[in-house]
Amino acid sequence: MVELLDRESIRDCLYRYCRGTDRADEAVLRSAYWPDAHDSHGAYRGSAEGFFRYALDVFKTGPRNIHQITNILIEFINAAEATVESYFTALQRGPDKDGEVRQIFLCGRYCDLFQKREGEWRIAERTVVYDWLEEQIPSLVLEAERFGTRQPIGAPYPDDPVYALGKRRIASHDDAFTTSEPDQYDYGL
Repeated sequence: MVELLDRESIRDCLYRYCRGTDRADEAVLRSAYWPDAHDSHGAYRGSAEGFFRYALDVFKTGPRNIHQITNILIEFINAAEATVESYFTALQRGPDKDGEVRQIFLCGRYCDLFQKREGEWRIAERTVVYDWLEEQIPSLVLEAERFGTRQPIGAPYPDDPVYALGKRRIASHDDAFTTSEPDQYDYGL
């Protein structure tokens, strides 16, 4: 049972990394790494703190990022360490250092060493392995026109709709403990 919970904790951490990157959410991105972690991420190689500074500079350019993780293979070394290989697909669009908008489709793998400290799993070491890279021609049509009635459009923290949903969930959870009425979803568990 503990191993199943550990696997879910590792998966949740990987998904937090994606949200942190795609929503430009520094706190969520940081929550995926131990403070003393190391990251080899394409052109960047160094401390997790340096990677956060690198990512924050990218976030300021207003990029559009989509990361998806699949094929998560978790192999436990011991009760507090696991090697984790996760396949990723990423679509990234934003200005380069000269201000020209570029769009890149990437596929690869996150090869991670996870460590469990004080009951929590996070990335201790990450090496990003690239298996596919395709530069695409970005659309010249503005997003509002391109998306049309498909609203809302994803946005960075705190403006993305997922954050409003999270606030609603927390409020409704708190309300559940202040009412004397039975929970409609109480199945006697």
